[in-house]
Amino acid sequence: MSIEVLVPNLPESVSDATLINWQKKPGDRVTKNENLVDLETDKVVLEVPAPESGVLTKILKNDGDIVVGSEVLAIIDPQAAATEESAATPASDTDNEPQQTAEKEPETASANIPLSPAVRRLVVEKNLDPSAISGSGKHGRITKNDILEYLQDEPVLETSPRTKTPPESVQTDSKPATIPASLRPEQRVPMTRLRAKIAERLLQAQQNAAMLTTFNEVDMHHVMDLRNQYKNRFEQTHNIKLGFMSFFVKASIEALKKFPTINASIDGNDIIYHGYYDIGIAVSTPRGLIVPVLRDADQLDFAGIEKNIANFGKKAKEGNISFEDLTGGTFTITNGGIFGSMLSTPILNPPQCAILGMHAIKERPVVENGQIVVRPIMYLALSYDHRLVDGREAVQFLVTIKECLESPAHLLLNI
Repeated sequence: MSIEVLVPNLPESVSDATLINWQKKPGDRVTKNENLVDLETDKVVLEVPAPESGVLTKILKNDGDIVVGSEVLAIIDPQAAATEESAATPASDTDNEPQQTAEKEPETASANIPLSPAVRRLVVEKNLDPSAISGSGKHGRITKNDILEYLQDEPVLETSPRTKTPPESVQTDSKPATIPASLRPEQRVPMTRLRAKIAERLLQAQQNAAMLTTFNEVDMHHVMDLRNQYKNRFEQTHNIKLGFMSFFVKASIEALKKFPTINASIDGNDIIYHGYYDIGIAVSTPRGLIVPVLRDADQLDFAGIEKNIANFGKKAKEGNISFEDLTGGTFTITNGGIFGSMLSTPILNPPQCAILGMHAIKERPVVENGQIVVRPIMYLALSYDHRLVDGREAVQFLVTIKECLESPAHLLLNI
């Protein structure tokens, strides 16, 4: 009796998915729950596991096809035996020997390193040496994202080698040199579903909102002193490092409580005031920017916030972020400072009406009590929808965050 491999049910907000690549081919034996194919949606990449063990007898959808929920992708025969692979060319044909040798070398190298089937297939297809790739998974295992990052970091091979002597077509007089087209390589690739969705939402935010940004600066030395004083005990007690993001989440929640309009959103001609605080934390991944959400962040302590953020980062790196992790959110925080950004104007994450931008901490001279002192300063940016949020509220909201961070007792004592 044949078994159908179906597209999993997609959330209401996702209408379809794009088939990225098959991990198996017809005739291959598959094991129950083994990943067969990757599907890309607007938000995440889904792995479709084998519903039963058997032989993959037929593939009905190809790479690049658009599929919808419950559509049949392939057929598995649990009773059939796996077909023996045979060479595609006669033994005397030596044209493919270099390619076959290159494929055997990754297979031999990867045999000594524990790899998932999806990762092993990429290693063989791309002729990679797994020992040269740093693994970010559990016990140092190599994940699919590790492979993709490694491929992105590799230099682009030119279609023909450059030569130190100018080609005959290059003029030696005062006329501009003509560079052969073969030395100016280009590559056209389709935009990923996630990148297309990001582009759509950013354009939507700029076209449908009266977006404005206000700035302020915060002296981080009190937070840094507090963190340095207790970070070792914190990590020993909670088994998680104490970062800066938990301070900013706590400060944002205090400010949102004082200015509930900034925690609201617009729906047509209505304003929706949210009586909860679901804070989106922007996370950069090899596929693009995603924003997992801290649910009921006001109910979490510092350790809870740090653990959730660390879990999001791990899941994003391994490609295991779920739809539930990315849905909702009433306010977003993005930290361009980890990439060295000194100042920026973050774009709204619709339908939210505000987003806080963190930046790099730099030592700067400031005046305190008539004296010039050096302090670690961070510039803050709050972008907001002026249709809903007045400038006075936006400025006072950012001032509240500044006060909470410059006097962390506000956060610890809830005053």
